Amino acid sequence: MNNHRKESRRSFFKKIVGGAAVAGLASKMAPFEAFSKWSAEALAMSTRPLGKTGHHVPLFSLGGQATLERPGTEEESVAIINRALDLGVNYIDTAAAYGRGISETYFGKVLKHRRKEVFLASKTNDRSYDGSMRLLEKSLAQLQTDTLDLWQLHNVRTDDDLKKIFADDGAIKPMEKARDEKIVRFLGITGHYDPHVLRRGIEQYPFDTILMALNAADRHNASFIEHLLPHAVNKGIGIIGMKIPARGRMFREGGITTMEQAMRYVLTLPVNTVIVGITKMEELEENIRIAQSFRPYSAEEMAHLEDLAKPYYADASWFKVSW
Repeated sequence: MNNHRKESRRSFFKKIVGGAAVAGLASKMAPFEAFSKWSAEALAMSTRPLGKTGHHVPLFSLGGQATLERPGTEEESVAIINRALDLGVNYIDTAAAYGRGISETYFGKVLKHRRKEVFLASKTNDRSYDGSMRLLEKSLAQLQTDTLDLWQLHNVRTDDDLKKIFADDGAIKPMEKARDEKIVRFLGITGHYDPHVLRRGIEQYPFDTILMALNAADRHNASFIEHLLPHAVNKGIGIIGMKIPARGRMFREGGITTMEQAMRYVLTLPVNTVIVGITKMEELEENIRIAQSFRPYSAEEMAHLEDLAKPYYADASWFKVSW
């Protein structure tokens, strides 16, 4: 990579990260120490405001995939969820499609006792009025709650998706109805395929939040950081990052090798929080320790991590459109 390109990236990061303070996304950073000095309980995670919702989220939040969507893992999943809440996680994200309802069911085992402790987000992957209404009813039953804090459109990929969603019988209508009836509090859009489609989505409708794919390989193809993130920041939308370790594909010898690198990269961006699916309890506690001790990377460090990920960027962003 030439020096001009590196300098352009440094300027970009300084601009976008500097704008985070204006957007209310900057956090109070905990002093950075070696992770081994702390147990997971030693520090509280810093928090950031979730857009204009009034809710403050910790830097790390719990996603409902990996172990939490697999059949036969109820005991382990319930333990992970309870441990996350015990350690200060107050935002959990799941979806009707995760494990065909398994993820919501596992969360429901905990939420029937601890619902007031969390900002609860789920999703509809149906683009129609009737289908989304059926999914909402199913989600509430599986989660053992009467309300969602956030109901999101799941994995919006194409302009045809947007057309169906905003049609007279599209999914946006039941979302608005559920909000008006106070069954849900906020509405969101999610996706990891094409940043331009999601940008058109947030331009077309005043969503409260956006869940987008962000990792150190992002800048090398169909960049969410360049083409979507600044627009979400400018609108004051709550921003949640996902695909941080890319289901392990982010880690390579000679490339990105640790979860600390992967998480710190995304948390340096103007996001409110990141969600990560957990395979085992040790991963949960490691991620929380990383969030507890977070300090932002410099523009030079961010560019270096991108360079490390470049040789295998396609594999680390397999979920994206290819430009």
